[in-house]
Amino acid sequence: MMKLSLVTDVLKDLSYTEMLDTVQKKYGLNAVEISAGGWQPTPHIDREALLKDNGKVKAFKKELEARGMELAALNCSGNPLAPGELGELHTKTIRETILLAEKLGVKKIVTMSGLPAGGPHDTIPNWICSTISWPDYMPEALRYQWEDVAIPWWKDTGKLAKEHGVEKIALEAFPSQLVYNPRTLLKLRRAAGDTIGINLDPSHFFVMGIDPISTIRDLKGAIYHVHGKDARIEKDLAKVNGLMETKPVTDSYNRTWNYVGVGCGHDLQYWREFFSVLGMAGYNNDFVSLEMEDLTMSVDAGLRTSIDTLKNSIIK
Repeated sequence: MMKLSLVTDVLKDLSYTEMLDTVQKKYGLNAVEISAGGWQPTPHIDREALLKDNGKVKAFKKELEARGMELAALNCSGNPLAPGELGELHTKTIRETILLAEKLGVKKIVTMSGLPAGGPHDTIPNWICSTISWPDYMPEALRYQWEDVAIPWWKDTGKLAKEHGVEKIALEAFPSQLVYNPRTLLKLRRAAGDTIGINLDPSHFFVMGIDPISTIRDLKGAIYHVHGKDARIEKDLAKVNGLMETKPVTDSYNRTWNYVGVGCGHDLQYWREFFSVLGMAGYNNDFVSLEMEDLTMSVDAGLRTSIDTLKNSIIK
């Protein structure tokens, strides 16, 4: 059985209690994934206030319990490996989210691997996603990112998570992150420990030419969370300009791919197969969190479209 939840920052204009009532009464869901910091807004949780005040923690949990709702995960996606202030801020956010998860009794957080600079004196993260055969500075840059920055950071963070009862850190494999596909996720997991797993978000794999269904067997045992999110390749544009897209997400009409409501990029048969194989691989009794980022329709239309597709395809 899989349980459908909602990534709640899409309802950022609502208060915490209004959001819970909307998720349950309007959309028929009984679980939420709430942002605790990072790149997303945090309209529904005050991480620092809850860490300081156990009374506020009890009040926060009471609202969930009164509705019979579950907290699927805390999300703190960001770039903790960035040089300078951004990396320091997101490091603080992720580590405080682990401490907050302990207070809330949540065993799983969702975040990203982060992306370092290309060397110790660089000031901007550097995503190396082409062959390292040329130019000749690429191998050392990649070695620095993994061995000097990422692996030590994640070993320390995985240790902190275990010390505070967080069993799973689900990394969203994402373009412009050090972990962006199964190979890089498994590399970090081998080096930093099995607290690290993947948040399997199909949308990012679609836009990098990866078939999410084909990844499931390789990732078996490391799938810690799943986002229900779709993407559509705009074929006529992609045939000319490929999938390396730098246009802003708001320029939907001219982009070679777009995030879309679930079912608007891949049909119901695809999603039924995806969840069937996912269940065969052992992902059961856990959450599928709908993340709605479709800018081609209203939030309400995107949520209803996605929920309809997911309810008709996840294993119940």
